[in-house]
Amino acid sequence: MKLKGKIAVVTGATGGIGFEVAQHLGREGCTVVLNGIDDAQGAKKLHLLKEQGITAAYYGFDVTNEEEVNENIKAIGNKYGKIDIVVNNAGGLGGRSRFEDMTTEFYRSVMALNLDSTFFVSRAAIPFLKKGLHPTIINYTSNAAWNAGGPGAGIYGTSKAGVHAITRALAKDLAEYGIRVNAVSPGTIDTPFHAQIKSTKPEVFASWKNNILLGRLGQPKDVAAVVVFLASEDAAFITAETIQIGGGQALGI
Repeated sequence: MKLKGKIAVVTGATGGIGFEVAQHLGREGCTVVLNGIDDAQGAKKLHLLKEQGITAAYYGFDVTNEEEVNENIKAIGNKYGKIDIVVNNAGGLGGRSRFEDMTTEFYRSVMALNLDSTFFVSRAAIPFLKKGLHPTIINYTSNAAWNAGGPGAGIYGTSKAGVHAITRALAKDLAEYGIRVNAVSPGTIDTPFHAQIKSTKPEVFASWKNNILLGRLGQPKDVAAVVVFLASEDAAFITAETIQIGGGQALGI
């Protein structure tokens, strides 16, 4: 897919989908820069990549902290002289709260985790993406951006709707520089994200596949394969798009 020699920054990459994406990009020849906030886990994952012969580095910083993002993305860009691929994988539910009981602190924390992080990292990377080869940004939205999320997940859905919009806005803004911006929208993926319900209510977890047309939960590799495609020159004429990766889950059955 012609990714050899490219510099790829993957946020929230010390586990789950993010690490799978990092592995896939690395196997395609990218130098992979992992980001996370758990430095011990970061060191462990970095070791695993290097064992596979993947050139990689780890930068520990909080993607919701503007100053930390600016400092570290600048350091990464200066070290490699460019950034070719940014994968804004970091994000999450952040907890559940109905709007009547929702604190402003909770509201802001979820928006920061999903939307602020995408903005901060993308903005900081733009000067270095301009120096990249066929540069691209790949964001993560969710079915919740369209259906507003389940009970207590309304602000999560709101934040992911913002990611959907900023993806298209960035694509418009950066097209003149040849920087493509797209998003993926994973459905229910079997990762530690669902560990609590998987352990406490296994019957509920198992039933989720009944709402998926293809009859199974997604795996991290299902998402990683699409991210690698979007990062490659095979997707050279794709920008401002969101690809659903949910086995038909968005249609509902």
